[in-house]
Amino acid sequence: MRIEDIEYTVAGSRMVGHLAIDDDTSGPRPGVLVCHEGPGLDDHAKDRAERLAGLGYAAFALDYHGEGKPLERDEVMKRLGVLMSDPDTTRQLGGAGLEILLAQAEVDPARVAAIGYCFGGTMALELARGGAELAVVVGFHSGLGTQRPARGGEVKAKILVCIGADDPLVPAEQRAAFEEEMRAADVDWRMNIYGGAVHSFTNPSADLAGIPAVAYSPVTDERSWRAMIDFFDERFGPA
Repeated sequence: MRIEDIEYTVAGSRMVGHLAIDDDTSGPRPGVLVCHEGPGLDDHAKDRAERLAGLGYAAFALDYHGEGKPLERDEVMKRLGVLMSDPDTTRQLGGAGLEILLAQAEVDPARVAAIGYCFGGTMALELARGGAELAVVVGFHSGLGTQRPARGGEVKAKILVCIGADDPLVPAEQRAAFEEEMRAADVDWRMNIYGGAVHSFTNPSADLAGIPAVAYSPVTDERSWRAMIDFFDERFGPA
């Protein structure tokens, strides 16, 4: 497997993303943009990219904070507050990572997905809302709200969101509003709700935060991963 850190610049800031491609797979293959959780690019997002590469995809874990590393805890919410109120910047950061992925010779540009975790899922959804040339978008415990809702005919991607039923950061009201947004924009979408799961259910390190709203769920992690792969297979065929 070829694993490479790639430096790139967005609005003057140095970003360092993580590329993973299985050299045993020949020819163009589906590409997957991986958008990290709110704290920053860490082993969770990198491991997901490498896991996808092992399945035959080309994967690039972007960096949307800078320097390819997580922020200090007191900086995280400040940074996310800025991004949540600025969909243009969020889409710009996601689009820059997508450009890096599409620049890889191994990637079939007609078979590209964006997936994301926590605010990274929000970023992937913002790319879809902005009309990015994506076939598939998948959000895991992703914030579903936006200041710029999808409009009819602009979303090219098919969308899957995987949400914990007990996640206080993505409550039922937000899920209902997302459903109405997707319906109004005539998007091909689906939402999986997982009982007993809260926020960050895919991250084995989530429990270290000591926050009741954030906890790893190995069962939900595996179920949601399988749902994503099924979604990919439906759109791309087996990798």
